[in-house]
Amino acid sequence: MNEPIRETCFRVRVFRTRAEMGAAAAADAAACFRRLLEEKPEINLLFAAAPSQNELLAALAADKTVEWNRIHAFHMDEYVGLDPRAPQGFGNFLRDRLFGLVPFASVHYIDPSATDAEAECARYTALLREHPLDAVCMGIGENGHVAFNDPPVADFHDAALIKPVPLDPICRMQQVHDGCFARLEDVPTHAFTLTVPALASAKHHFCVVPAKTKAEAVRRTVYGAIGEECPATMLRLSSDATLYLDPDSASLL
Repeated sequence: MNEPIRETCFRVRVFRTRAEMGAAAAADAAACFRRLLEEKPEINLLFAAAPSQNELLAALAADKTVEWNRIHAFHMDEYVGLDPRAPQGFGNFLRDRLFGLVPFASVHYIDPSATDAEAECARYTALLREHPLDAVCMGIGENGHVAFNDPPVADFHDAALIKPVPLDPICRMQQVHDGCFARLEDVPTHAFTLTVPALASAKHHFCVVPAKTKAEAVRRTVYGAIGEECPATMLRLSSDATLYLDPDSASLL
């Protein structure tokens, strides 16, 4: 029998501008990384790839106070079947904005061109088990997804750490809204995603969510029932989670 769900430490911070939001999240995250590195020789971090994360990633890339060479980096999702050189690839997005800009000890990419999904999931699972996650920098999708755990496929008790999933139409349209693809037809229909338990395994979560299009998802994350209908409610189970908002995304709170 599954243990009852209990809420733990969850904070909501609202900022005057998107720039202030990203800067504050980066400052908090960097401070957390420094504290963790005081306690252990190396740490393992997970990052989301989306335009909503631009301000956070830019501020982290410019931070000279973090010993990046003691940090192993992972990313939380990747399209299936996308050209490895495509700019929409999440690994490429993060390489351009953070992974290629600071001297990480290692960076572990999910392979979008993998033809054997089971083997790719096994490979990345082994890496995650070798490097248990300490902290996650993430966002929330318009349908409340985290990584590519859309409501139809999210499972708070998933036995897997990474799996291939079909993408919800709302999630695919968000990629068009974000300017990543010109048309819905261009957005891949499947992706690899770290599961909710994989994301939840970290002790620290920094969740950056700007824009009016996320306001309803934010409202459900903060006030709704905890569960798969709004996967982002997993944040309310974290031992240390902060939701960073701008006035648009906080407009329904």
